[in-house]
Amino acid sequence: MKRKVTVAQYGCGRMSRYLMRYAIEKGCELVAAFDMNPEIIGKDVGEIIGDGYKHVGVAVNNSDKADEMLGKLKPDVCIIATRSTLAEIADIMTICANHGINAVSICEEALYPWNSSPALTKELDELAKKGNCTLTGVGYCELFWGTMVTNLAGSSFDIKTIRGSSWYNVEDYGIALAEGHGAGLSIDEFNKTIGCYNDTPSDEIKKLVESGAYVPSYMWNQNGWLCSKLGLTVVSQTQKCIPCTHDKDLHSETLGMTIKAGDATGMAAVVTTETAEGITLITECVGKVYAPDEFDKNEWTLEGEPDTTVIVNRPATVELTCATLVNRIAHLIDAPAGYVTTDRFPYNEYYVRPINEYVKTK
Repeated sequence: MKRKVTVAQYGCGRMSRYLMRYAIEKGCELVAAFDMNPEIIGKDVGEIIGDGYKHVGVAVNNSDKADEMLGKLKPDVCIIATRSTLAEIADIMTICANHGINAVSICEEALYPWNSSPALTKELDELAKKGNCTLTGVGYCELFWGTMVTNLAGSSFDIKTIRGSSWYNVEDYGIALAEGHGAGLSIDEFNKTIGCYNDTPSDEIKKLVESGAYVPSYMWNQNGWLCSKLGLTVVSQTQKCIPCTHDKDLHSETLGMTIKAGDATGMAAVVTTETAEGITLITECVGKVYAPDEFDKNEWTLEGEPDTTVIVNRPATVELTCATLVNRIAHLIDAPAGYVTTDRFPYNEYYVRPINEYVKTK
């Protein structure tokens, strides 16, 4: 592509500070930005990026103007950074599909929603094909829970089990996420609420997830992505929510309370996937109020011949998420129309030249 790639930003919160700066500095032209927060509407996006960033000349518009403005501007890509479920971003993805605009989101479920929201994903897939554009989801999890694992698999002779564990501090993500992880509950309260589906069989849990009655952890979608990328056939998939505890009281700024020793500081959501090929995936995301000596980490082990383990301590999750997305823009534009998950994309790459020089189809 000879001209610059044009980009719109939908959602101008914390993540957008990096998404917009990275896109601009990798050679994209930012043409629009949208948010629903009245405190930032009207501000130049340079103020949102902060740290003395230059004046960009693009003001944040109210998100209710997105349909009209995107229809007129027709950017190459719309970057969505708002919520965590496909249902919560379906409206803006629908707007993009109707206008033939490629859209990519850091929404966790969007990475592989075929196994959690198949009906909605199929609907968006059909709209995108009609609009001749591509919809997808990317982020930190795509690389550090996905392509890093499948690349390691390329060095294995035989794999019996894939084990993964990723830790994050619920203090960093707001009260809704902390409460959703059971932080502050007694063990009895946790088991009656968050852990109430722990013994539900695979067929039943699948129906609950697909109906929206039960929201699975991020690893539910990740296991689906991994199986698709590795060519594995899922036979069964279950999830157990296990409370995390600490032997001393822990204060939570986010919850505004002190969690008593022995009560739930959060949870480990463990997803077990059995495949027809005999490989079992056992993955967990551990979200909790951290004790003083705890930190974010990411650990994966391939058990077989040979056993291989990779550990990433203290990853810069926000920056890695945003860089992964921006480094997917050329692949997004080149991808076939539809809701195309990144297991069908080429492996990600680092851009040493402006992004438009990597776009092949236009």
